[in-house]
Parts: sequence; C-alpha cells; structure tokens
Amino acid sequence: MPITATDVDVLHRYADGVMGRADHHAGQVKGIALALLGGIIWRGEPGSIEIKQYAGGLANVLWVTISGTRYAFAYNHATEKIEIRDRTQSGTMLHSFDNQTSVADVEGVFRKL
Repeated sequence: MPITATDVDVLHRYADGVMGRADHHAGQVKGIALALLGGIIWRGEPGSIEIKQYAGGLANVLWVTISGTRYAFAYNHATEKIEIRDRTQSGTMLHSFDNQTSVADVEGVFRKL
C-alpha cells in the first residue's frame, strides 16, 4: 500500500533512498532523478504524490497527479532508465530518462504533462 507524501520529510526519505540505491546499481539515473523529483514537486497536484512501500520502507515507484492525470514514475532495471507511465506501474510508457537526458528536456516533458 503506498503512502501519501504530504510533507517534506516523506519526500526527503524517498529522495535519500533513491539516491542511496542509485549509488549501488543505478548510477546512470542518479543525476536525472533529482531533476525528475523537482518536476514532480513543481507540477504535481498538492496531496497527490504517493510512494510505494516495500518491506517496510519506501520503494522506487512514485505516483503523482499532474493536470488531472495520474502518472507512475519507476526505475526499469532492464533499460536502466526512469520511466513515466500512464496511470499505473504497468501502464503505457510515455517517457524515459537517464543521465544523458538534459534538464531542458525534463522541463519540456513536465510542461506538456
């Protein structure tokens, strides 16, 4: 069951976990993860951020509603990218990001969501 991130403490714990896990097996998304978190905070509707829990901790899946549509953000181990998916973790993949993605591209994607 996901938890709703309604305060900075929850977002801080999520970001800390993502960055820590990136150190071990996902360094190719470590930098872009910060830009994506900024976009989520910027464009996400207040109270809509939910973070998946796994084994009592926060996992690498986050949902947010932007302009009335729910999106799932998740790390794909096969492609080694962070993906935005339509509504659910298994929904249509809309965009993917890694450290080769420019911050300007991230901003453009978020402006269009």
